[in-house]
Parts: sequence; C-alpha cells; structure tokens
Amino acid sequence: MIMDRPTIFSPEQANVGLFCDVFPPVMDGVSVCMENYAHWMQKKVGGVCVITPNVPSADYSQLDYKVFDYFSFPVPKRHPYVTGIAEIDPTYLAKVATTRFKIVHAHSPFASGAAAYRISRLQKVPMVATFHSKYRDDFSRILPKLAVDIWIDAIVDFYERADLVWVPQESVVDVIREYGFKGHVEVMDNGSDLVADYPEKYFVEARQRLGIAPEEFVLLFVGQHIWEKNPRLIIESLARIPDVPFRMYFIGVGYAAEEMRKLVSERGLDNKVTFVGSITDRAKLTDYYAASDLFLFPSLYDNAPLVVREAAALHTPSIMAEGATASTILKDGENGFLVENDPDKMAQLLRELIHDPERVHRVGVQASKTIVRSWEDCVEEVLDRYNALLRSRGLPLIERPA
Repeated sequence: MIMDRPTIFSPEQANVGLFCDVFPPVMDGVSVCMENYAHWMQKKVGGVCVITPNVPSADYSQLDYKVFDYFSFPVPKRHPYVTGIAEIDPTYLAKVATTRFKIVHAHSPFASGAAAYRISRLQKVPMVATFHSKYRDDFSRILPKLAVDIWIDAIVDFYERADLVWVPQESVVDVIREYGFKGHVEVMDNGSDLVADYPEKYFVEARQRLGIAPEEFVLLFVGQHIWEKNPRLIIESLARIPDVPFRMYFIGVGYAAEEMRKLVSERGLDNKVTFVGSITDRAKLTDYYAASDLFLFPSLYDNAPLVVREAAALHTPSIMAEGATASTILKDGENGFLVENDPDKMAQLLRELIHDPERVHRVGVQASKTIVRSWEDCVEEVLDRYNALLRSRGLPLIERPA
C-alpha cells in the first residue's frame, strides 16, 4: 500500500502576516497598532502571524496568535528599539517555510518590511504597506544629508513595490508625496483600544488610584522622550506660568529623557513635574488619561499619533501644534486646541484653559465623539479591504466564520 507523503512537509495555511520592526513589550503607536490588528484579526478570522525582531524580554506564549520573531540587535541611540535580519535566523526561516499566507501587511519599510516583500514575491500574494512615520526626521538627527537622501529613496522604492499603500490620516498623504512617492495612496484610520462608555465615577476613581487630588489640574504627555516630539515647548511654556497651579506628568522613555529632567530642574519645575517612565500596563496608562485634564502633544514630528486618540477616548482633549501634520484631526476649540510653536503663546493658552476647566471638559467630551474609533471597527474595514485586493487578483479570500 502506497502511503501519502507525511503532512509535516505540507505548508500551514495562514490568513495574514503582519510585519513590523516594533511590537510589545516595546511600546509606541505603531506597536499598539500591530497588537490590535493581530488581536482583532485573530478573533474575527484566525490564522494571524506577527513577524518582528526578537526582544530578549518578550514572552509570546500566552498570545492566541503566532509570533515569528527573528535575530535582532539594538538600534543605536534609540533604546529600547531593535532591528535585525530575518533571513539569517534559521528558526524563523523554518517557520515561514512551512507557512502559506493569503496576504502580507508591512508596517515598516525596514527589516520586517523587506521580509514581507520577499515572502509576498515568493508566495505570489499581495503586500499592503502602511506609511506610519516621518522617517526623514529620524535619519536627519544622526546622518549627513546625502545618507538621509539615500535612505529616503530606498523607503520610497519599498512603497512603490507594494500592491497597496496606506496612510493613517489624510494629512500624511502630503508627507509621503514630499518624499517622492507618486503611486496610489489610501487612508486607513487607526483606532483606539480604550473606547468605552466610562461612568463618571471611573474618572474619580482613576485619580484616587494615582493619588491625585480632585481639585488638581493635571497635564499629561505620553510618548517617546525625544526632542522631535517638541517637549521643550511644553517645559518652556510651563516655566512661564509659575503662579498657576497644575501637575504635569511625562510618561515614556527616550534619548532626551535626562536632558528633559535637567531642563525641568533649571526652570524650577521639579515640584510640579513628574517623570513617570515607561508604562506597559494599559490599565494603568488608562488611569493617567482618565485622571488628566489636558493632553499636551505639540509634536512637529508625528504623522498620526495614537496617543491623541487614546486621550480623547477618556475625554481628555489635546493641545497640538498649529500646522503640524498630526494636528489636522482637530478643530480648534471644538474637539481640541491648536497653538503656535511658541512658548509664550502656549503659556497664554494654558493659563486660560487651566482657569476654565468646564470649557476643557466640554471640548474633551466632543473629542471622544469625533476623533475616536474602536480598533474592532477599524479591523473590520481592514479585512474588507484585504479581500477587495485579493478579489481583484483572483486570489482566495480571507473567509469569515458564519
């Protein structure tokens, strides 16, 4: 009797491969995006694999989707970020060799993006690529202009090879065009995992859990502690309102953290400003959003920061820099506040808002209604778009359970 070839050599069918150079426990907006894509796709259709560089402290054993991590090394001057080379890791190669994807989605144009492209060509499946960041700004801080231009050309070339290019916000189309990309671009919103109908007592209890007095006016920043995100404007603005009572929290880590602490001390703000460090516990981070009155995010660097939407989900409106790519989701005075990139102007706005908490609250409630969308809803649309692309190529669709 002739036996069939052992099934151990048959590729395992997967629906989606999600490729990115950052994934929890390293936390930033793209990492949160990847985590929610993976969670909701696995819940709705299954067959999800995340491909990302290895983080030594990571434990993926409790996740309900697969994570194929590969050989990595630290990114210079950008702790805790890592990058790597997937194709020299034999364990990774063995896993992808026995996995057949229907579609791959790259959330980075670097190591993981290159791996996504190679798999898409090898398996003859489409590649979606999302343009998340202002990469030129990252490179300009550490590289000469000629090297920056070479990297940007390589990034544009990567997106030109994708079957579909997405950006997370309409204003980001202008950024990728400035880089030289001329192809078709679609907007696919990011969501928030903090969307809920919070009772009023939740906000009271959040302050109690953090030891914040009910009458304190609380300001918050969440994000990488890097100068590109414009924390200097925040600190210099706060130094201009010494007579105004407030409590400011900085949450995050980054290369500029120690310099920020030093500047806070030099400006005499040590008794009003607290550096919390990194928070990976989403429940604790949610408490900080809920306990805060205003979210300060005057970044000129970000494209579509998730933290602004997360704060809005907890009725905390943002102050953002007027004219910044990220701030286009706000209507000044309606669902947030815009300010010139000037410490005197920002100090004046802060003084007005701290003395008018009812106005701040009204704008925060409006922000929660206008700029927040659940990740579950976003992923539903993502899956529909995946299938539209697959259908246009005559390829098998991602099937949804009845």
